[in-house]
Amino acid sequence: MDVISQAFRGDDAIWMFLILAVSVVTLGIIIERFLVIYFKFNMNGPAFYGQIQKLVMQNNIDRAVKLCNTFADKALARVLKAGLTRANKNELEIGNAIEETMLEVVPAIQKRLSNLPVLANVATLMGLLGTIVGMIGAFHGLGAVSADKRQEVLSAGISLAMYATAFGLIVAIPALLSHMWLNGKARVLITEIDQYSTKLQNLLVSRLRGGLASAPSEEKPAT
Repeated sequence: MDVISQAFRGDDAIWMFLILAVSVVTLGIIIERFLVIYFKFNMNGPAFYGQIQKLVMQNNIDRAVKLCNTFADKALARVLKAGLTRANKNELEIGNAIEETMLEVVPAIQKRLSNLPVLANVATLMGLLGTIVGMIGAFHGLGAVSADKRQEVLSAGISLAMYATAFGLIVAIPALLSHMWLNGKARVLITEIDQYSTKLQNLLVSRLRGGLASAPSEEKPAT
């Protein structure tokens, strides 16, 4: 712990504090995206679409819209509601409404995720730069000490300099893993929205053409 505290108090401590600032920003993005993707936007898609499908098959569009309003913050509900509010329009308007809302929802799901690998690279490069600058300083300071002390001073200087690289990697590795995890969940969420919005569009078009009776049966709501 004493060596770590020295790393934050030394002449090259600026690099440690810069990496610390990057870590704070990275952690903030990870927490915010986790809450948004897993709690604000996420929902049981199969169960929700099953209820919407049942109401549309019963020609109860108003209740379907109200059900979407109950989950107004959920990404899937927002997209399906856009199609339902145009249920009595033509096929083109239904498709355009769904597509327009998708163009709003998808970027909101992916927002700031691309920043995580960038911040990971920045933390790593700052750590390397801090180490290089520290080692330059350590070698430069050898001229001010006696020959018998040079090995000791050089070892201490290099040891402190290496903490910048280690700290940068400590920040970068969790950032990259979090990006992989959150981005994977975001892709699943977007795929689900695309799947059920397409199914709803086909169902609404079939309804307009008077062909609901022959529309294919979708999966039952999940229990």
